[in-house]
Amino acid sequence: MLIGLLTAIAASLCYGTGSVLQAVGSRRAARLSPAAAGVTAHGGPNLSSTAKAVMTWEFIVGTILDFVGFGLGALAARLLPLFLSQTVISANLVITAVLSVKLLGIRLSRREWTSIGVVCAALVLLATAAGHEGGHHAAMSTHWWLLAVTLLIIVGGTVAVRFLGARAATLAGLLSGLAFGALGVGVRVLNGIEPFSLGGLLCDPALYAIVLAGVGGMYLHTVALQIGSVNGATAALVVGETVLPGAIGVLWLGDASRPGLAWLAVLGFVLAVTGAVAVAWYGNHDAPEPEAAPTPDPVPATR
Repeated sequence: MLIGLLTAIAASLCYGTGSVLQAVGSRRAARLSPAAAGVTAHGGPNLSSTAKAVMTWEFIVGTILDFVGFGLGALAARLLPLFLSQTVISANLVITAVLSVKLLGIRLSRREWTSIGVVCAALVLLATAAGHEGGHHAAMSTHWWLLAVTLLIIVGGTVAVRFLGARAATLAGLLSGLAFGALGVGVRVLNGIEPFSLGGLLCDPALYAIVLAGVGGMYLHTVALQIGSVNGATAALVVGETVLPGAIGVLWLGDASRPGLAWLAVLGFVLAVTGAVAVAWYGNHDAPEPEAAPTPDPVPATR
């Protein structure tokens, strides 16, 4: 349990730092090349602008941290109940919010700090109440359903961003969270791990759901960072990444709390999601960024 918690915390640190660095890179690319930053007819970023953001050094470093966080998160999903591992990993919202003060010039309100405190307290409750994780086996039909749902999330999110433009920021963040949640479920039920079997691994639809969820979820999260508040997008991601996987872990995979502490686990889970939603609500009001100076140095966003 302790190793799993430390692994999940390390994944959270990597994801939170990576999100802010990716936001810095996305916004710097838009400021330095506004004419080439390209938007769709509905106000959202096109593939060209997203590609330019991906090529900034901040985004590259953030992506590397995401890959490290992915590995650590996958290990945590095998060691902890999903409602605990996914919630602890989603606490990267706290890291994102704190670092955005320094790197993005964002000032957090008292309500945002209070919401962050609620999330931290909820994680303590969850860690106290969590028992051992359930099993790793699921029917093969479940693996196929996981792949189909993941494909629907990614395709649906891409279409929504295309047609809704800037209005899809929160939706893109939520769908990226659902994709990362599907990734966690896929890692949990993946065949061919214990004992290792390359054939079983390659024949498992869950493996391809993991790959699709990772790539597609990263794309949708990048778009959400480009067109919306970094804290709001990350908070929406938190909701998607915790609620559904946590429910799947409890209802179908046998995750459970310690005897007599189910109420504490439920309370911690509800507070964690409520706190994340509050951060999304209070943190989704970034003021327009100042116009870029003639020099290539980025101008921090304020609100």
